[in-house]
Amino acid sequence: MREGGHVSLYIADFRSFIPRIEDWGERGLIHHLRKGYPSRNLAQLASHPSIFDSLQDLIDITLELDTRYHEREIEKSHNQEKKPEVLNSNSSRPQNSPSSSQKKKKNFQKRDKPHSSLFNEGFKLMNSEKKRRIKEGLCTYCGGKHSLESCFKRPQNKLSQPSGRFPSQGKALVEIMLCSMIFTIFHQEHNFAF
Repeated sequence: MREGGHVSLYIADFRSFIPRIEDWGERGLIHHLRKGYPSRNLAQLASHPSIFDSLQDLIDITLELDTRYHEREIEKSHNQEKKPEVLNSNSSRPQNSPSSSQKKKKNFQKRDKPHSSLFNEGFKLMNSEKKRRIKEGLCTYCGGKHSLESCFKRPQNKLSQPSGRFPSQGKALVEIMLCSMIFTIFHQEHNFAF
């Protein structure tokens, strides 16, 4: 999720993962949902008097705060349009420099594919995405701007899979690693910075 984006999209994506991670419990889900919030929402939640007893409480308050934030941004842009142009001190011509928000929009390149289309049913990276990452010099594990060998997110000791099922703790660890990787890729795709 990028810094100026709507939290509702992030929450919708997070909700799609809940059936796969529901054994984390309510507190675990709340923790991981908040980890993905942009800094502006974390600051708003920190100053909010409510205590979040359930995931739905957190979602409701976050959506309300995010809606207010975007309404204020729209008001600010309308107020800036009404202000007269600033004159450059060296000339009588108006200064035409793009605002910082315009620069951010220009630098942001939206991906064609949503993050869910990067993985197949077995949570393995699709060949087309793997080739793209190799071509662009990105890590094939997390999508970062480094090599696979230097990836700090890649587990150094892979879990050995015993015959049969994983023990319950091992299965939970694998699910945490997969979800963490998916959210990391999602945030990197949308140039989300904390």
